[in-house]
Amino acid sequence: MDITWDCIIVGGGAAGLSAGLVLGRARRRTLLIDAGAQSNLAAHGIGGLLGHDGRNPSELYDIGRRELTAYPSVEVRAGDVVSGERSDGGFVLELADGSRERTRRVLLATGMEYRPPSLPGLEELWGGSAFHCPFCHGWEMRDQPLAVLARGQRAVHSALLLRGWSDDIVVLTDGPDDMEDEDRARLAAAGVAVDERSVAELASDNGQLTAVLFTDGTRLARTGVLVATTLHQRSTLAGQLGAEAAEPTPVAENPIAVDGFYRTTAAGVFAAGDLSVQMPQVAAAIASGSHAAAAVVQSLMADEYGLAVPEGRNRVNA
Repeated sequence: MDITWDCIIVGGGAAGLSAGLVLGRARRRTLLIDAGAQSNLAAHGIGGLLGHDGRNPSELYDIGRRELTAYPSVEVRAGDVVSGERSDGGFVLELADGSRERTRRVLLATGMEYRPPSLPGLEELWGGSAFHCPFCHGWEMRDQPLAVLARGQRAVHSALLLRGWSDDIVVLTDGPDDMEDEDRARLAAAGVAVDERSVAELASDNGQLTAVLFTDGTRLARTGVLVATTLHQRSTLAGQLGAEAAEPTPVAENPIAVDGFYRTTAAGVFAAGDLSVQMPQVAAAIASGSHAAAAVVQSLMADEYGLAVPEGRNRVNA
């Protein structure tokens, strides 16, 4: 611990790499620690990212890491941060290998993990013909017979959103659902059927969904399924550092509360990317990492030169 970093970025996905790039260009001494567990690694490609549309996620991250090598003030290290605490006006983070690093600021970009239902056949399809985001995968699934595995309002919203990519959509509620009559009428008006049979398995051929199998022995031919999932924090580090969670959303169970400058409720701790967003998307993560890094630089200048920092209302709960 002979170095005190200006900022340690925890996480090497889209948000973390974007933040590292901005901090490197600002000539701030930065350590980026990457556990290599990005949630979108299973996806065949990144949909809707300008300049990289359809690019494999791991390839994008490789490009980002190579770009950071141009900046001598930035070090990228493989590892897993297991704990953190305040110390002497800054922070000390401990890695799984027992090493400890001291820093003035922490930027959390640990991402979130998806927890789809435990359904036979789903895991091997995840990120391809079984997906969670129509903006990311809808184009590839366009004009195909699709299903939405969800219940209640989540099912209604997801199905109507997916309707923009296909006119053959069936909502699978996996059992009786107390969906409002008004919502059923709304789906029917959009040409979306509701099927309340219990789902047993997803059948596939060479990694491509072919049918949904039900517990009564019947089947429904489908080539794609949107599965409603909820994001959960994969790391407890935010809580250890005193950063509070925001109210749960339909997308995230425990997002980290941040203001408009990606500051958490813990002074000196910032958060960017999926762990604090309302819509998980690579483009949004890149933007938030860039913005958060600029806010880190501004906060360091406040320490060094006495500059006032701007007020920022809570963005997650707004």
